[in-house]
Amino acid sequence: MNDFSSAFGAALDLIIRLDTELLDIVLLSLRVSLSAAALGFVIGAPCGAALALWRFPGRRLMIALANALLGLPPVVVGLFIYLLLTRSGPLGALGWLFTPAAMIFAQTVLTLPIIIALSHRACEAIWGQHGDSLLVTGASRLRALPVVFAMARIGLITAFIAAFGRAIAEVGAIIVVGGNIRSYTRTMTTAIALETSRGDLALALGLGLILISISLMISSAALWFAPGDGRR
Repeated sequence: MNDFSSAFGAALDLIIRLDTELLDIVLLSLRVSLSAAALGFVIGAPCGAALALWRFPGRRLMIALANALLGLPPVVVGLFIYLLLTRSGPLGALGWLFTPAAMIFAQTVLTLPIIIALSHRACEAIWGQHGDSLLVTGASRLRALPVVFAMARIGLITAFIAAFGRAIAEVGAIIVVGGNIRSYTRTMTTAIALETSRGDLALALGLGLILISISLMISSAALWFAPGDGRR
């Protein structure tokens, strides 16, 4: 109990003093995860909308695949991307391995199924209600896409928040492709794992408190934007 109290007190002291190492880790985590969620959204939202608006061979398979990959194991993703980025790999010339770019790449892959699946559901609901009306007015599916996006904005925002939540809490993939290098690729989750094994409970607990706070804010934001009882 005394060990926990002292570690908790030291963790609060690190947070209050804005310890440089802790701040660097938090800022890198936010930069990597926000970048990955943004990239995943730019790629995934149009893909999800296309699955909702267009009918083509293999569509059902792609929808099923997007939903099946929601539980994609992060370590497997990390290994796959490691093999792509290693010097002998097809993308080795980029020189991304053990850099923040590799971490963003890995987290983007992890966020894509979430954004595609949730964007598809949001846009499919809107298209089912208003698709015929939009087509009757002379709009093609492509021209109707911005209108559908605007009407499905709450669902799309929820998809982005869910993707960011997955990214910020991820550890397996980024430790494989990022290497957990101090002051370069060390994020909150990888630092918590490392510092706990080292016995530096103050830093690990401080980062844990910050990560929990961010997770709570993400959950609150998702609840706020979600339709239903979240704003009552």
